[in-house]
Amino acid sequence: MKQKYRMDPPAVRTAARSGMGADLQSISRMAIIVIAVIVTLAALDRAQPVLAPLSLAIITGLMASPVASALERYIPASLSAVIMVMLFLGLIASAITLFSMPLSIWTDRLPEIWRELQRHLLDWQTAFETLGGVQDQIRKMSGGEAAMTVDIADNSAVEEIATLAPALVAQIILFLASLYFFMATRHSIRTSVLSLCFTRHSRLRTARMFRDAEWFVSRYLLSISVINAGLGLGTAAVMWLLGVPQPYLWGMLAFILNYVVYIGPALMAGILLGVGLVTWDSPPAIFFPMAAYLTLNMIEAQFVTPQVIGRSVTLNPFFVFLSLAFWIWLWGPVGGLVAVPFLLIGHAILRNSVLHAAADSQNRQASAKKI
Repeated sequence: MKQKYRMDPPAVRTAARSGMGADLQSISRMAIIVIAVIVTLAALDRAQPVLAPLSLAIITGLMASPVASALERYIPASLSAVIMVMLFLGLIASAITLFSMPLSIWTDRLPEIWRELQRHLLDWQTAFETLGGVQDQIRKMSGGEAAMTVDIADNSAVEEIATLAPALVAQIILFLASLYFFMATRHSIRTSVLSLCFTRHSRLRTARMFRDAEWFVSRYLLSISVINAGLGLGTAAVMWLLGVPQPYLWGMLAFILNYVVYIGPALMAGILLGVGLVTWDSPPAIFFPMAAYLTLNMIEAQFVTPQVIGRSVTLNPFFVFLSLAFWIWLWGPVGGLVAVPFLLIGHAILRNSVLHAAADSQNRQASAKKI
């Protein structure tokens, strides 16, 4: 009886790489990664006029998704998208109307704020005489050695804003158009992305990513909007009690700047310090607006926000700071608005990826035990 033997193909042995060859390959891979990162950063920077309003529209659409879903129970998705766009258009128009005139007035008073700061630095100069080297620096800042002149441009703030109006209007139109199409087609976008997944596990993981990203962003932004509204109302009320001119302006600024964590409150405190300089003369009273706002902000940050948002969307403060620094450096003020939502979306993607990998590992271990 003849036995049939299966002839296996001969094994092909490759020559082992030398140490220098392996090092060169590792260096080339790192160089490719570095070049890809640089090209990506350059592309994000160059495409900022388009990508920034588009990203802001997607973030806003994710925030408004629960409201739009509730409306879509009674009306079509396209009509719901129109309502949301009209709502945001009204908010933008109201903000421009309420901010334009008061901000132009206070912008024209910047030289006065600077002169008041110089005067108070002169008054406080004796308090720093015991510190080495500080006296000369203050004398230079206050104009003791050389007269400091402040040139006031002929063009007012309104005229400067008018020169930027075309680009600003174009970006607002792009934002509103992107918001409409995203709100009207977000379900079909999700279906199209899920159709690209070939396995049941990949579709399930992608669906969970969509769900978590929408839930994290919408809960965070809606909760922060309510909290910021309370902070704005409290700031306006306190400024009115202190006798600060135009208290509603500072309340609106507190509402908007609080979306940019860390940096927004610090900027608001600096603005209120300047307001105190031109409103009162006595040193204790100068700090009243800033101290009152910082007290309200501390209550909001330490007690109100943790209770409202909870630990479900809590992020590491260091990663929040890094995200803010990166996106503000790249896209400016818009980057500050989208930094935390982008981090939440990344958290949702990473969370589901890690959970999926852990589930696969458990399944493999269970299968191995059965065998």
